Amino acid sequence: MPDNNISVATLGTGCFWCTEAVFQQLKGVNKVASGYSGGATQHPTYKEVCTGTTGHAECLHIEFDPSVISFEELLEVFWKTHDPTTLNRQGNDVGTQYRSVVFYHDAAQKEITEKYIQQLTDSKTFSSPIVTTLEPFTVFYPAEDYHKNYFNLNGDSSYCQFVVRPKVEKFQKMFKDKLK
Repeated sequence: MPDNNISVATLGTGCFWCTEAVFQQLKGVNKVASGYSGGATQHPTYKEVCTGTTGHAECLHIEFDPSVISFEELLEVFWKTHDPTTLNRQGNDVGTQYRSVVFYHDAAQKEITEKYIQQLTDSKTFSSPIVTTLEPFTVFYPAEDYHKNYFNLNGDSSYCQFVVRPKVEKFQKMFKDKLK
């Protein structure tokens, strides 16, 4: 459990391998854990979540210092590192487990996210409607050990080279002032 100076955000951006490495690099982010949230199955496995029948989404549980990086800034990275306009899909990953979702931890996170979605909609930032869901946070189940720090440990794999690395490089260019 985080201490009093640490806040938590839980965000679903599709495959957690693709964005864990992004959020790990942000100043003010102390810990990023890949895992599952939003479903009914207790203590789900990756294999169960991949069936799409658990109700869980692959997500990141992010512990951050709000005096260094705000929830709004995390949302900015969230919006720019995945496609919030594709329902239950990120690239070739298809199913409710890959939905774009903010699991809000309190009323303030919900309100901030709703306002941000409205601003993005009003400014027509995306050519299609945002389908990101807002769901109350209930529980987070950490992913199995082999998912932890995946890109950093498996960066030479073909999936990481062709899917994850381009996202990380794009992020590094866009947010170079926010990197550790």
